[in-house]
Amino acid sequence: MGSFSMEDFVGNGALKAITSKLMEDGWDDVPTLKLMNAEDMNSLNMTQEQKDALEIRSYLHDRALMQYADHMEASRKCLPELLNLSMGDLSTHFGMKRGHVVRFMDRMTPRAVDPLSASAYLTPRKLTSEPLRNNSIYKTRPSSINSRGGPSMTRSSVKPSVAYDISIEQSMADFKIKDGHVFKGIVASLPAEPRACGCVQPPPVVDNVAPLSAIENVSVQKLTPEYKVGMERLVKSKTPPMKASELWRDKPAILLCLRRPGCIMCRAEAHQLYSRKPIFDAIGVQLFAVIHEHIEPEVKDFWPRYWGGGVVYDRGMAFFKALGGGKLLKDKFISGFLLNPQAIANYKKAKATGLEHNFKGEGEIKGGLFIVGRGKTGIAYQFIERNFGDWAPLPEVLDICNQLQNQQNQSESVKLSQKD
Repeated sequence: MGSFSMEDFVGNGALKAITSKLMEDGWDDVPTLKLMNAEDMNSLNMTQEQKDALEIRSYLHDRALMQYADHMEASRKCLPELLNLSMGDLSTHFGMKRGHVVRFMDRMTPRAVDPLSASAYLTPRKLTSEPLRNNSIYKTRPSSINSRGGPSMTRSSVKPSVAYDISIEQSMADFKIKDGHVFKGIVASLPAEPRACGCVQPPPVVDNVAPLSAIENVSVQKLTPEYKVGMERLVKSKTPPMKASELWRDKPAILLCLRRPGCIMCRAEAHQLYSRKPIFDAIGVQLFAVIHEHIEPEVKDFWPRYWGGGVVYDRGMAFFKALGGGKLLKDKFISGFLLNPQAIANYKKAKATGLEHNFKGEGEIKGGLFIVGRGKTGIAYQFIERNFGDWAPLPEVLDICNQLQNQQNQSESVKLSQKD
């Protein structure tokens, strides 16, 4: 998977000269830049060489082959010409490994996709009966994302083109909850796999979503802001501690709780989630990664290469305890990984992405994901990492986020009508 650093993405070729212009026009992060179409390129007066470079780099980024980007761009060939080269030519001219050649020539499906498509395997969880203002937003199955009733598409920096809007709606449609899908509730996890022929029992997971009170007053520290082109890799001046509720005071937020920033499975999950940033921007949802251990070099390696959203340090591990119903979810390496077929499968799928990784830091405390509504609305969704490397299914995550925006729009409409 390619880096989300704009500097890494544009390289030293034709796009470098217009980086500042891209930034001024709102194309200031890699996921958004990859959505650029011919109309957008023409409006920026991009040369044919720059258009070809963007097309090549976007294609390679999708397939985790960015190590060949500079060489391919320097060849002055366009993407169709490169795709028509033989396997031998790709290997000879660009030093491409055989497995990478196969990945490059597969035009149908990008390889940098979700290693886990797990929504079909989620087990139903109980819904809480507490009041809405103190807990969950949903008591019933949210409706699916659709282009007719979906959110209005806006961007803060520039007036979006029609093509940009269409590309966002098409991306949403790709993750639409299909007809007949049974929503698994607001607390979700993958099923427990038998371990060591049933001799080892997996740790239990909670059935009810955590109350908002479990996380809203937690003291956290922002280690990084949301990444923008030209920004320092890490903010040098330490920010003071803040209440976690400040993170979602004005906008809903996704909080991805990571076991270790250097873990290949955690990096792969963060990468695939942040790659949908334009969709989350369109529906007004922020992205934060939450870590429980601050090792500065690890944060620098993680942000913005694998994650361009904000990184938050939870010293007291309150978010991780909330996932476990008040106590940390932990698993040993032998019982939780070596004797767990699902965890091994998760590792192999993450390994296939080609990400770099390390084993620095504490790795037994399991993570998960929260979706928190704006202000005092409550926790809308909670995913628990039962097996090492489990991911929250994107269709359900996007479905919940879309519902949050719809609820906000309806609330604002009611307020306007009352004023009138």
